[in-house]
Amino acid sequence: MRPDDHAPASAQAYLARVHRAVDLIVQDLAQPLPLQRVAQAAGFSPFHFHRVFQAVMGETPGQFVKRQRLERALFLMAHAPRRPLTQVALDCGFASSSDFSRSFKQHFGQAPRRFDLAAFRQARRADFDQLLPAPPSPRAQLPLAGPSPDGFQVQLRELPARTVAYVRVLDPYRPGVVQAACAQLLAWALPRGLADQPWLGYMWDEPETVALAQCRYDVGLVVDAEAPAGGIGFIRFPAMRVAEIVIRGDIHLELRAWDWLYKHWLPHSGWLPADHPAFEAWIGRPYAHGDAHFELACQLPVARV
Repeated sequence: MRPDDHAPASAQAYLARVHRAVDLIVQDLAQPLPLQRVAQAAGFSPFHFHRVFQAVMGETPGQFVKRQRLERALFLMAHAPRRPLTQVALDCGFASSSDFSRSFKQHFGQAPRRFDLAAFRQARRADFDQLLPAPPSPRAQLPLAGPSPDGFQVQLRELPARTVAYVRVLDPYRPGVVQAACAQLLAWALPRGLADQPWLGYMWDEPETVALAQCRYDVGLVVDAEAPAGGIGFIRFPAMRVAEIVIRGDIHLELRAWDWLYKHWLPHSGWLPADHPAFEAWIGRPYAHGDAHFELACQLPVARV
């Protein structure tokens, strides 16, 4: 059982404080992160924060920060391959390319220039695919460029800054845990008249570069302002540009949309992935059509090359 499963309200509020610290860490990995500052975000003294964080997240704050920086580097190496490794290192908060190379080799066993990223991502994707229901028909090989075989249309949209109330799910690929988080957030939103605000789902970690058990997924609801209660967290996203595909279909259609965006549209688009999670922007409430049919927009934040 993960630490957020079936926890009472007081425990959920406690976890929310740790998640506030996590939000601070992951939103600006390029900046120095003194323990005092991170602990303050969670409302703990540095000594108690270190122990609480390790109990909740399974690793110390320092280990978590280093892993996040390395996994962000893998993401940039995969999706912004023209970016020099020195720039990747600095963008991910390493002091120098040598510091990055040393940390990378300690964690992954090889220097970044020798690391077989394609094989690594393929193995992680195979683990992920095993969790999915069998597709109704064999998956067609996506072409490297040109029109999408599914007829996907990409629209660039400008989104305003948003405050999002969220429930975080650790290890989100376990059966039913995301649905339970949706129910928890809905129960909070209904008496406040917020249940029909825009709903979001967003993954902080890419399953092709991060172990599934270490992935974090937020069920979110766009709100006007923070109204802390129980285990509900709040995060502020800045204004951003997104590349959007609207889908209506099963989980396999959604995955093809994400694959198309990342692996085929993005490399030929002249854009780079921005330093924000990708969003599922639900059309209506989550799971309004059950768990076999989804109506949502896949939104990939992008920035200029």
